[in-house]
Amino acid sequence: MYDTIEYFRDEGVGIIKLNRPERMNAVIEEMYREIDEVLDLTRFDPKIHVLIITGSTLKREGIEREAFCAGADLKKHSRGDRSHAQKRDYILLGHETTRKIYEFPKPIIAAINGPARGAGSELALNCDLILMAMEATIAFPETGLGTFVGGGVTCHLPKIVGLMKAKELIYSGRVIDGKTAVDMGLALRCFPAAKLLKETILFAGQLCEKAPISMGFAKKRLQQSFALDMETVLSLEAEAILSCMDTDDWQEGVRSFNEKRKPIYKGK
Repeated sequence: MYDTIEYFRDEGVGIIKLNRPERMNAVIEEMYREIDEVLDLTRFDPKIHVLIITGSTLKREGIEREAFCAGADLKKHSRGDRSHAQKRDYILLGHETTRKIYEFPKPIIAAINGPARGAGSELALNCDLILMAMEATIAFPETGLGTFVGGGVTCHLPKIVGLMKAKELIYSGRVIDGKTAVDMGLALRCFPAAKLLKETILFAGQLCEKAPISMGFAKKRLQQSFALDMETVLSLEAEAILSCMDTDDWQEGVRSFNEKRKPIYKGK
């Protein structure tokens, strides 16, 4: 169905697997468009509660090599056959994809199984949570390539790791592994590469058990919180609570708590 990604489901979890392993999953226009299509298809799908974005494995001559996303396909860029307008369109297409990921109404988890660079790091930072393989690495190499970070990195990274660490990572292009990313607060957890996807799906499954409307409010309000004053935050939280209390899921949550059973949420 897709040429540059794979998409499949595991219960309520949708999994987008970047699938250009021969190019370390470097992004091209078609990959952005195919990710966009999956986001559009799953946005209102009541059967999907969480998305995972991960990479793929290149198998060559008996050797396996993991990759999340090596960034922009520099081999294609180096041809120099794009006009200024085409370069702008490419950048804006990538920004539209990262914006869609960031604003997606359900949680999205980046499962970084191998190197994440440039555009790959941008995709990951726009997800709600990052889980990494211990052996995987992430970096922002743009200053060493004469270009600049995109996809909202200058907004997201300081919020996640602090301004000084963000400056270090962007200025230096320092490469960090999964454990270092966890210690820095850039990633939530790390696992051996062979266990990463399984563990990520298990974690996503826990999120699938929560009330979808409540999760949607949680994501939206948390992402807005940095730009709002306390009075506005309290007002928006009050409206979210009232909206939840008018749902069947709220009634189910109260009943299941009192009946000491697991709730069954329907997103209504």
